[in-house]
Amino acid sequence: MDTCFAIVIPCYKVREQILAVLEAVPADAAKIYVVDDACPQESGKHVREHCRDERVTVLMMERNSGVGGATLRGFAQAFSDGADIAVKLDGDGQMRVEYLPDLLAPLLSGRADFTKGNRFFDLKKLEQMPRGRLFGNIGLSLLAKFATGHWHISDPTNGFLAIHRAAFSRLSEHLIARNYFFEQSLLVHLNIIRATVMDVPVPARYGEESSSLSVMRCLFEFPPRLLQHFVRRVFFRYFLLDINAATFFFVIGVLLSFSGVGFAIFRWYTGMVTDTPQSSGTVALALTPTILGAQMILQAILIDIITPPAHPIQALQLKHRK
Repeated sequence: MDTCFAIVIPCYKVREQILAVLEAVPADAAKIYVVDDACPQESGKHVREHCRDERVTVLMMERNSGVGGATLRGFAQAFSDGADIAVKLDGDGQMRVEYLPDLLAPLLSGRADFTKGNRFFDLKKLEQMPRGRLFGNIGLSLLAKFATGHWHISDPTNGFLAIHRAAFSRLSEHLIARNYFFEQSLLVHLNIIRATVMDVPVPARYGEESSSLSVMRCLFEFPPRLLQHFVRRVFFRYFLLDINAATFFFVIGVLLSFSGVGFAIFRWYTGMVTDTPQSSGTVALALTPTILGAQMILQAILIDIITPPAHPIQALQLKHRK
């Protein structure tokens, strides 16, 4: 039985580019879902009036819900209509449709549940990337590895992605961010459900379109959100859904680190108030648990790095059906 895949295109202020994007979609895509995210340019209406492709279905959002909300709406509709794989394609024309077979290959062969583009594989192509985007994405990639648990991937803001029905059915959609943080939030929850994620080299095309991802937003808004998602992921992975060696190292490491730092602050404050110098033994009492705690936390992170999902979810579901 052939695998059916659908294209989902969230639309917001892409009236001038959307028809060209639709024309570029390959013929083997079973369905195309254009999701008008309450676009002020009425991109969805524009598609209905000018696109004659019978595969195209326009979905209208009652209010703007962000790229994540529009994408999830399209994914849900695609899988409800029988698609096995759903691909997110932006409506601004920057994504390279000719690389779609590369994005689909790991899913079609059963090697992955989720694939995403990575613009960082080709050094020559990186020279075409605006410097603000380049440095913002590099810094964000480092932070995202900690938060998402996908240590083997980079370029976390890349929106050219594909997901298998088996993985999507296990996601708790209400926990996934609807705004510009959608891609990172999705990666976090894919790690929680132990889905297999793969990077695919896909160079981007940069035109005159302005990016919604600014360096200032990366510096001030993303780190707190990534920290919040890191805590959520650790709680689900190592406390709620499973308890293993990493759980032990996290708990003991945090307790020791906070104890050592807390004791050091207390002794520093009392010494400052009483004008009493601290002995070498007092310093050792503060440093020893702090260092041991840091080492245990690093050990927990190492376990997190070396224990990726053993098998794709779609392979496990197929095995159970047999």
